[in-house]
Amino acid sequence: MVDDERQLLRRAQRGDRFAFGLLVERHQDRLFTVAARMLGSRDDAADVVQETLVRAWTGLPRFRGDAQLSTWLHRILLNAVYDHRGRARPTVALDDVVEPGDPRDRIAEAELSDELQRALAALSEDFRVPVLLADVAGLTYEEIAESLRVPVGTVRSRIFRGRAELARTLGTREPSTESQKG
Repeated sequence: MVDDERQLLRRAQRGDRFAFGLLVERHQDRLFTVAARMLGSRDDAADVVQETLVRAWTGLPRFRGDAQLSTWLHRILLNAVYDHRGRARPTVALDDVVEPGDPRDRIAEAELSDELQRALAALSEDFRVPVLLADVAGLTYEEIAESLRVPVGTVRSRIFRGRAELARTLGTREPSTESQKG
């Protein structure tokens, strides 16, 4: 965590809403992207991100800093997504998903074909979630392992297998073991 983020976090933990707002600005676009890809709906993603941020604000005094703030926020987000869905597999309409914020996210989204979005949606959640957290949210394997509460080796395996399944579905070259580094 960067020193500036640590300072903002300490201020937010003491009730400084402005500091929390700055932290939210840093993380909300990535949270929205992951939620939208998991839920397949901009409206549902916006609701889940809002719920995530409310939970984060109320839980902030208990955040000890053992994990990165982004890891903690993504763990809260995953729980909110599961709560929102009632832990059932969603009906995905990814054509409606448009990402806000960072221009790099919009460019990446524009480059994703409908076929890739359908392939992502068809992945088992065990593979889709780690792939999204790595390739969309940019979390490290260690951060993903913390978020999902599984060993790092499991994360590596699931990302590798998820990417391989995507490659098979899309008819492209399967990822090499080099892509397992994280």
